[in-house]
Amino acid sequence: MACFYSATAARNWAALYTGVAGLRWTIETCLGTPKGELGLDHCEARSWDGWHRHMTLCMAALAFLARLRAELVRVAAGKSNERSPEAVVEAA
Repeated sequence: MACFYSATAARNWAALYTGVAGLRWTIETCLGTPKGELGLDHCEARSWDGWHRHMTLCMAALAFLARLRAELVRVAAGKSNERSPEAVVEAA
């Protein structure tokens, strides 16, 4: 808490602290998923280029899996996705 508090100049530091603490959990979850499912932490690259390629491929695979998971959930629930670009084009 001291780290968050000392870095804020806002009067309403409690709301800011709550928001930052919530973002920390979200970021840890987002990085924990590729570590467990995609081997994000299995890279033993010896160069920046190798590390960058590994991270890029892991993040691309994560984006693909997230999209696939969302599509499967949508189909299973039988709901249309109003935010999808295809739905916007069809509505127009």
